[in-house]
Amino acid sequence: MTFRPFLSLFLLSLAIPLPVFSEESAAPASTSPGREYREPGAFEVATRLVEWRDESPDRAVPAKLYFPKDAPGPFPVIIFSHGLGGSRDGYGYLGRHWASHGYVSVHLQHLGSDDATWRGVPPLQILESMKEAANVKNFIARPADVRFAIDQLERLDASADDPLAGKLDLAHLGMAGHSFGARTTMAIAGEVYAFPGGDEELSFGDDRVKAAIAMSPMPSRNAADHDTAYREISIPTLHLTGTLDTSPIEKGRTAAERLIPFEKTPGEHHYLVNFEGGDHMIFSGRPRGLRGLLGDPTDDAAFQALIRQGTTAFWDAWLKNSAEARAWLTAETNGFGASLGERADYRWK
Repeated sequence: MTFRPFLSLFLLSLAIPLPVFSEESAAPASTSPGREYREPGAFEVATRLVEWRDESPDRAVPAKLYFPKDAPGPFPVIIFSHGLGGSRDGYGYLGRHWASHGYVSVHLQHLGSDDATWRGVPPLQILESMKEAANVKNFIARPADVRFAIDQLERLDASADDPLAGKLDLAHLGMAGHSFGARTTMAIAGEVYAFPGGDEELSFGDDRVKAAIAMSPMPSRNAADHDTAYREISIPTLHLTGTLDTSPIEKGRTAAERLIPFEKTPGEHHYLVNFEGGDHMIFSGRPRGLRGLLGDPTDDAAFQALIRQGTTAFWDAWLKNSAEARAWLTAETNGFGASLGERADYRWK
């Protein structure tokens, strides 16, 4: 008996743009402190598709924008990077929630590591196709997409006739991503990559980004790099993972390794949420289907409510400079830790 079809179905479930849970169904009413971060915000949300093209190196950068509808702004901006096999249509539960709280969430699509890795591919070849797409070329292309997107947003905000002109607060810019997108996020935040031999280093950091959220981050396979890789990261970061957070793409890697980026990042204003029983799919926001084969979805709505709550408070703390949000994130009682309860190990420094 082979498990290859089962892995292919698992990967397919990560990428297919199925409907997501609505904000209302995934966020039951709460009377606890911090409920304003968990529940939808005051703004009605609109969306917009854009088809940007970077003339050098002649690369398309599609994006989906979530933003407060008919509101003057300006609003802080978040760039979101999808996981391997994803698209700009993914993680809508986060884009809509953040936009309802007064953010513009820009979900990029990274060609080469997007849904083209599995669309039209025979099921038994999907796993290999996705592994091939997790290469150095695509890794390097992703931060370039992010930098280009920020350039485009600067032009859009300064334009004379765009509906979003003047509504983007790009002085308060955040970066977020899941899985391969978490690697992209850490790269933009300032992670340093050592060449074999240690004589040269590579960095993709962009100092226009002021805070970052990495969901399912993964460090280098070379443990010797861990003490130096994160030394240049000086912006606030929020790391989210789970005790079952593994992926067939990252063969041989463990869920515990996803704690390393937080543990090795120096300085303060860094937070870690490690969900008890949380797997790689809890961050996607997509129905799993085929219960049991693709993982148990029983707790997904509860996990995603906490993900929305914690990420929104983090953005408010560091993109809106909210002293209340900062205090709530580290409160010993009636703070985020209390909301998480036994569902997660929560740390900060």
